[in-house]
Amino acid sequence: MTSATPTFDARGLADLLDASSQEQLDMLDYGVIGFDGAEVVQRYNAFESQAAGLSAQRVLGEPLFTNVAPCLNNFLVAQRFEDAFEEGSELDDTIDYVLTLRMRPVKVKLRLLASANSCTRYVLVQRR
Repeated sequence: MTSATPTFDARGLADLLDASSQEQLDMLDYGVIGFDGAEVVQRYNAFESQAAGLSAQRVLGEPLFTNVAPCLNNFLVAQRFEDAFEEGSELDDTIDYVLTLRMRPVKVKLRLLASANSCTRYVLVQRR
């Protein structure tokens, strides 16, 4: 990551996140959940851990859409990643969303990122 901390809407953010250390991810002011092709969480930052109330130990190595965040297992989120993978295309969508699992409903913006250059895909969570 460069010396400037990338914002939620920065261009080329997937590549910046891939190049970031855990310490750099933990400095961000939005949630970062990175997962592999099997949809298993590989990266998880401190902001998201605190906001969601889920420790990294509980989340890392777990399937994102079934064990960690089943409220994202729908056509708005999970299906977009699946479609991008099947088409071999990049994904960079930002959507308004309401998180509901384990908490009262919370309005957020989600940024869904998948790059052809990387095996890691990202769900970024910006709380308002």
